[in-house]
Amino acid sequence: MTSRPHNNLDLIRRVLGDDYIELEIKRLDLDEDFASEVSRVTVTLADHDREVSVKGEGCGMVDALWSALAGRFSAEYESLKSVELAGFTVETNIDTKKHAEGTDAIGEVCLDVKNSDGESFGFKDASRSIASSSARAVLAAMEYFVNAERAFIKLHASLQDAKSRNRTDLVTRYTREIAEVVKSTSYAAVIEKIRKEAEI
Repeated sequence: MTSRPHNNLDLIRRVLGDDYIELEIKRLDLDEDFASEVSRVTVTLADHDREVSVKGEGCGMVDALWSALAGRFSAEYESLKSVELAGFTVETNIDTKKHAEGTDAIGEVCLDVKNSDGESFGFKDASRSIASSSARAVLAAMEYFVNAERAFIKLHASLQDAKSRNRTDLVTRYTREIAEVVKSTSYAAVIEKIRKEAEI
């Protein structure tokens, strides 16, 4: 089970409604070269009714996986460029083992991601596979920040529309909701992109 303990996640889900993007890993292939300490991953993601494969490499599976997913999403979602991995831990509850050896015990992966303001966001996943839990924790982080940016863009457009219609009630509401969403990370680059697109 994956946890995303963020106070504004309910707001993000409400703002996006059916447009909220749910990311799911269908398959992960890992190739590690012990001599060069380079890890390469191929990740197959469920994208609506089709599957998409992305590749990445790095120093270890988590680094390679982050590289693969960031490469897939950061071109479209500028805010991903302002977040970084800040911590990674694994804890095992040996009481959950099914076999005497204990190698099948449930392990919990905790992934900390730091935003542009230095605030840390935790993503956790627990299962009997450290690789699977690591992958799901990284994916949960990507899903959260992608949807936070999408919610910000939607609220920003709604705020501009409310201002043009002199709807002070909606201006107040959208301003308050934007203040909650921007706790995720900086959207300065996103606003600049919106402005440039408006000038075209």
